Amino acid sequence: MLEGIVRESTSKSAVKQYRRDGYLIANIYGKGIENINAAFKMSDFIRYVRAKETFAFDIKVGDNTHKVVIQEYQRDPLSGEFVHVDLLIVIPGHNTYYQVPITTYGTPVGLKNKGVLVFHKKRLKVKCSAENLPNGYKIDVSNLDVSQSILIRDLDLGEGVETFLSPSVPLVGLIKAK
Repeated sequence: MLEGIVRESTSKSAVKQYRRDGYLIANIYGKGIENINAAFKMSDFIRYVRAKETFAFDIKVGDNTHKVVIQEYQRDPLSGEFVHVDLLIVIPGHNTYYQVPITTYGTPVGLKNKGVLVFHKKRLKVKCSAENLPNGYKIDVSNLDVSQSILIRDLDLGEGVETFLSPSVPLVGLIKAK
C-alpha cells in the first residue's frame, strides 16, 4: 500500500518546500467526499505505480485508506519529472468517468511495408461502476497492415462499461512512413 502525508498548507512556498524535499504533490477527491491535499515521496509513488497490477490501487493518507485511480498528472516540460497528480476515489456502486489505459501487443505485419504504428488514443474515457472497472484494454496489432486502424467498435468494452465517443473513432493505426 502506498503511504502519503496530509499537507497542512497549500501555499506556494509550502508546495515548493515539499518538492525540494522530494515529495510529489497530490489532490485526492471524489463525489461527496471532501478534497484531501496530500504529498507522496516521489520515488515511492513511481515505484508503486509501475509495479501495480490493477487500474485502481490502495493508498493511505493520514489515518484513512482509499481506493483510487490516477485521473490526471502533470510533468515538468524540461526535466520530465512529475510535478502534480490528481487521484480520484473509487466509490463502489456509483457510475463515474475513468480514463482507462490502452496498450498493444504483437508486431504489425505492415511494419515490413514501411509502416509506422500510431496511437490515436492512449487512454479511453469510459463510464462504469467500480465493480465493472477494467484494468485496461490490450489490443492485438499483429494483423494490422498499412492504412488500417482498430476502431472503438472493434474493442470489447465489457459488461456495464460504456463510452460516449463515436464507434468510428480510431484507437491505433498503421500509417505509411514518408
